[in-house]
Amino acid sequence: TGAVGSTPESSNEPFTKHKRKMIRLLVQMILPAILVTFVACNAPPVPLDDIVIEKTFTPERCDRMVKSGDFVRYHYIGMFPDGKKFDSSYDRGTTYNVFVGRKQLIAGMDKALVGMCVNERWMIKIPPQLAYGKDGYGDIIPADSILHFDVLMLDIWNTEDKVQIKTYHKPESCVRTVQVSDYVRYHYNGTLLDGTLFDSSHTRMRTYDTYVGIGWLIAGMDQGLLGMCVGEKRIITMPPFLGYGEKGDGSDIPAQASLVFDVILLDLHNPKDEITVEVQSLPDPCPRKSQVGDFMRYHYNGSLLDGTFFDSSYSRNRTYDTYIGKGYVITGMDKGLLGVCVGEHRRIVIPPHLAYGEEGTGTKIPGSAVLVFDVHIIDFHNPSDIVEITGVKPENCTHNAKRGDFVKYHYNATLMDGTYIGSTHNSGKTYDVVLGAGQVVIGMEQGLIGMCVGEKRRLVIPPHLAYGEQGVPGSAVLVFDVELVDLEDGLPEGYMFVWNGDVSPNLFSEMDKNKDAQVDTTEFSDYILQQVEEGKGRLAPGFEPQRIIQNMYDNQDRNKDGRITEDEFKLKADEAGSHDEL
Repeated sequence: TGAVGSTPESSNEPFTKHKRKMIRLLVQMILPAILVTFVACNAPPVPLDDIVIEKTFTPERCDRMVKSGDFVRYHYIGMFPDGKKFDSSYDRGTTYNVFVGRKQLIAGMDKALVGMCVNERWMIKIPPQLAYGKDGYGDIIPADSILHFDVLMLDIWNTEDKVQIKTYHKPESCVRTVQVSDYVRYHYNGTLLDGTLFDSSHTRMRTYDTYVGIGWLIAGMDQGLLGMCVGEKRIITMPPFLGYGEKGDGSDIPAQASLVFDVILLDLHNPKDEITVEVQSLPDPCPRKSQVGDFMRYHYNGSLLDGTFFDSSYSRNRTYDTYIGKGYVITGMDKGLLGVCVGEHRRIVIPPHLAYGEEGTGTKIPGSAVLVFDVHIIDFHNPSDIVEITGVKPENCTHNAKRGDFVKYHYNATLMDGTYIGSTHNSGKTYDVVLGAGQVVIGMEQGLIGMCVGEKRRLVIPPHLAYGEQGVPGSAVLVFDVELVDLEDGLPEGYMFVWNGDVSPNLFSEMDKNKDAQVDTTEFSDYILQQVEEGKGRLAPGFEPQRIIQNMYDNQDRNKDGRITEDEFKLKADEAGSHDEL
C-alpha cells in the first residue's frame, strides 16, 4: 500500500494506464478488509446472559464438591476479557476464604463455585449484571465490565462437618484399641486438603507421643485416634474448627484450613496398665515354679508393640542369666518371670513405666515404648537348693556306697531343657571315682552316696554344687541319669593302706632285704605290692598304686634323706598324729 500513487524508482518502464487501473482496483479491495479487522480488535465484548465456565483442569478423584453454605479457600486471578489483570490472590500471598451462597461474593461467583472439587481449576466468565453492574468498583472495575476469574479450589468444609475417618489397613489381630487417657506413639504425614505437606513425623525419624482424649492434641486428632489398633493405618480428615481454626498455626498451616493426617499407630498403653502374660506352651508335669530369689537362665526375643525387633539372646547364642524378683532386671520382667516352669514359653507385654520409661534406652528402645518379650525358660534354681534325687532301690541292696568307696557308674548328662552334654554309654566305659576324694563335682558325690550296685537315679544338681558360674554353660542346672555298675569298699578315712590280718613283728627287717639297716624305695614298694598280691594288705582303691606307695614312703622318711631307718619306721597306730602311712 505504501506504493499507492507513486512511481517505482527501481523501474525505467513507465506505468501503463492499464497497470495503474489494476493497482487502484486492488487497493479498493484490500483497504476495507484492513479496516474491518481493526474495528474487530477494538470491538466491545460480546454481552453475556449468564456465567460461562471453562474447566481447565479436573482431578481424577473428587471426594467432595462445593455446595451452597460451604466454606471455601481458593486462589484466583481476576482479568478483563482482554487479559488485563485487575486482581490476584497470588499477589497477596493468601487464599480467598469465604462462605459460598451467603452473599459474601458477587452473585456470579456465588453461583459459579458450586460444584467445584478440591484441586479443580476453572475459568469463570461473569457478566456485569452478576458482577459489579453499572456502578463498577471504584477505579479498579469500570461499569458494565465482564469479568474473568481463573480459580483454583484448595479447600472445602462446612460448619456441620465432623472428623472423617477412613481405615485403609487393619491388622488381623486387634486385642486392644485406643481409649480416652491412653498414651500413644504414632507416625503421621500431615497435609492440607489439596495435598500440600505441612508436617511429617517420618522426616524427623521420631514418633509423636502423647495422651489421647485429654486435650493434649487438637480436637480432631483427639477424636480421630480413638478406636485405633496397633498397626492400623487410617486417614483422619478434620475441618479447621477441629484443627487450627481461624488463625492456623502461624507458619505452615493457613487460616481456616482443613487438615488431613495419614496415621499409623505403633504403640499404646495406659498409665494404669500392669504387665500382661500369655502362656504359649506349658510343660507337663511342672514340678516347680519360679519364686522370688531364684536364679534363672532364659532365652528371649524382644520387640516393640508394632513388631519392631530390638534384641534377642538367641542372636548372641547365650541365655540371659539373672536373679528374679530382686531388681536385677526391669520391673515388668521381674514380675513376668515369676511362677514359670522350666521349659515354658510365654509372652510378656510390659508398659513403659515398668520398663524403660519416657527415656527408653537411647538406642533401639524409644521413649515411652511398650515392650514385648517372648521368653523360653531354660532352667532356674535357688542358691539354697540341694541335689534333687529320685530313683528306686533294688530289692537286694545290702551294700550302700559311702565316702572312700571306689564306684563305677554309667551316666547320661543333659541340661534342664534336655540339651545333651555327655554320656558314658557312647564309649562303653564306666566312669570310675573314689567318693569323697574330690574327683567329681560335689553334687555328683552327694547323689552317688547311698547307691547300691544296679540302682538307677536321676540327679538334678544346681550350679553351685556343679560347675558354678563358669560351667558350660555358666550357672546351669545339670541333670544326670546314673546307674551304679560296681562298688569296691574303700579304706577308713585317712588310710591309704591297711593290713587284712595281724602285722608281722619283724616288719622292718622283712622289708630290709639287703640287711643294711635301712629301707630304700624299691624295697618298700616291692614289699607292699607283695602283701597286696598275697591278700595280706589292701591299698586304697581307685588310686594309682605307685603314687600311694610313694606317699607312704615319704611319710615314713622323717628326715627326708631318701632312706628309712628303724627309728623312723612306725605303724599308724603308734603315731600320735594322723598320717596316710603304715
